[in-house]
Order: sequence, then structure tokens, then C-alpha cells
Amino acid sequence: MTTPSPALQTTPQPSPHDALAHEFVAFAVEAGVLRFGEFRTKAGRLSPYFFNAGLFDDGAKLGRLAEFYARRLAASGLSFDLLFGPAYKGIALAAAVAMEFARRGRNVPYAYNRKEAKDHGEGGSLVGAKMAGRVVIVDDVMSAGTSVLESVAMIEVAGAMPVGVAIALDRQERTGGEAGEGSHSAVQFVQSELGLQVCAIATLDDLLQYLAQGADPALSEYLPHVQAYRDRYGV
Repeated sequence: MTTPSPALQTTPQPSPHDALAHEFVAFAVEAGVLRFGEFRTKAGRLSPYFFNAGLFDDGAKLGRLAEFYARRLAASGLSFDLLFGPAYKGIALAAAVAMEFARRGRNVPYAYNRKEAKDHGEGGSLVGAKMAGRVVIVDDVMSAGTSVLESVAMIEVAGAMPVGVAIALDRQERTGGEAGEGSHSAVQFVQSELGLQVCAIATLDDLLQYLAQGADPALSEYLPHVQAYRDRYGV
């Protein structure tokens, strides 16, 4: 049997949503949201790339981002009645995705939470549509799953049913600190322990595939660094 060369062994395999993911990665790079270099993550790891969804910071970029979320959710087959945006980044995301669905002919209600409950006016910590039916949580990325756990608790207390989470990028890395001591990723935890479907527009494997294809020659030098990071911390 012929042993594959190391280069072939590390080549990312195409994903089922290859075209949409590739388009999204290219958009994130162009928008300056996906950057390469050396960045310290919240877990203390040195990452060769950084994804900052807060830089989708104008109407055109946010509108296009919402289009990617809507396309991914539509393709997932997930049935839902309401979008929920956890404070703070999820608020704008859920609103934008609801607007995109309306543009596509489906009027989906959305709601979000306040960080601190309001004790006057309508009161409470939830704002927007009445929490009911099957709910999808809309957020940017998932680091430890803490935001999802908090959102699930709020949704269930309000009498609705959380069924899924939509995120922009699945980093596909183990939880834990710099040593990468975790055995699973936050996405895997949410799927296996909470029973929620996770719809990611793109994954780290999609990012590797984008770099490997040489779509942007200026970024080719980062491929071995991102692959090494995937090999060390990936799931």
C-alpha cells in the first residue's frame, strides 16, 4: 500500500456545504473580519487567525452576513418559529437575520435579552416577540458554550423550546486552556449534551480548504500555521 505524502495527509477535505462556506470565508477576509498573524485567544492559546464578527460594522456587511446565516439555516432543514439573539452581539445578528428572512418572503419573529433586567416600563430581561415555539439562538462564534447555556435557560423559563444554534464560524477546537486539555469542542458539547443542532456558516476545515486552494495567494504562507493549530487543538 502506498503511504500518502505528509502534504496529502494534511490537505483539508471538502465539506458538504463547500461552496457557501468558501464564499463566506472569502467575504470575511475581504471585510477584514478574518485576520491572520498571531493572536491570543480567551483560552490563552496563540492562534494564527482571528475572527472578529464585531467588524461586520456597516449596513452592507451586516446585510450580507445575514444573508449567509439565512442561507445556512434554510439549507439545514431545521424547523423553527423564532430567532433569539443573546446580548450583546447576538442582538444585531438576530435582528438582521429576521430582516433577511422577511426579504426572502418569510416573516420570522425575533427576541433578545438584556444583560440586566429592567424594573420599570414593561420590565423583565426579554425584549421583542413573545417567546414561543421552536427557537434558534443566533450568535457569532461559540467558545465554551456558556452563552448558549444561559440562552437555553432563558428560553425554557419563558416556555419555549430551544432547538438549534446558528453561528458564523466553528473553530473546531477543544475546550480548555493553552494545553488544550478538553476532549471535545463547545459545538460538540452543545450537540451531544444539550441536543441542539448547530448550523455553522463555515468551519476551520473550510478555512483551511480556502487557504489550500490558493484563492488569495497573499495568505498562502499562513496555511501551515493554521494547519499546525488545527493539529494541536482540533477535534
